[in-house]
Amino acid sequence: MINLVCFLEEPSAREMLSGLFSRLLPANVTPFMIPFEGKQDLERQLVRKMRGWQKPKSVFLVMRDQDSSNCEKVKAKLTGLCAEAGKPDAVVRIACRELESFYFGDLAAVEAGLKLHGLMAQKNKAKYRIPDDIGNPAEELMKLTNNVYQKISGSRAIGPHLNPDANASHSFKVLVAGVRRLVAAGQAGA
Repeated sequence: MINLVCFLEEPSAREMLSGLFSRLLPANVTPFMIPFEGKQDLERQLVRKMRGWQKPKSVFLVMRDQDSSNCEKVKAKLTGLCAEAGKPDAVVRIACRELESFYFGDLAAVEAGLKLHGLMAQKNKAKYRIPDDIGNPAEELMKLTNNVYQKISGSRAIGPHLNPDANASHSFKVLVAGVRRLVAAGQAGA
């Protein structure tokens, strides 16, 4: 049994990953989700929480939104905090711009999760073609869904429908590849 420990910026990421992991993780992997109250809280507590994790056979994922920050600097800072905690092999993933970019990468999942119709027709619009370039994807998704989408309940509804192998968001693809790599490393070390 492998423990996949996820340190997350916010509760909506926990909801999305819980649904996605039901499709992505093998049965011998148990995910543990540890959401924080924003990026400052994550950065302030990460070393202590990670260092204090006691379950054997654990691998670590840290995920947060890029927002308007420099992606490389954010990742370098979080990677440094993981090393400080004694977990240099932790995988750090940044959602380029926000978690909702992942949803724009799979509008079929949004349609299915929120029980809406007609969103798939939007995927070829110039402003949605590259999901990671959408300036404020959370706000944009609320507009596109006429406020049906809300961060936590929407993430809970959409997560189980996200296809881990077909998403237009590059940062989502990198997240999935990182999780698969962690699981493989955990299995090899088990």
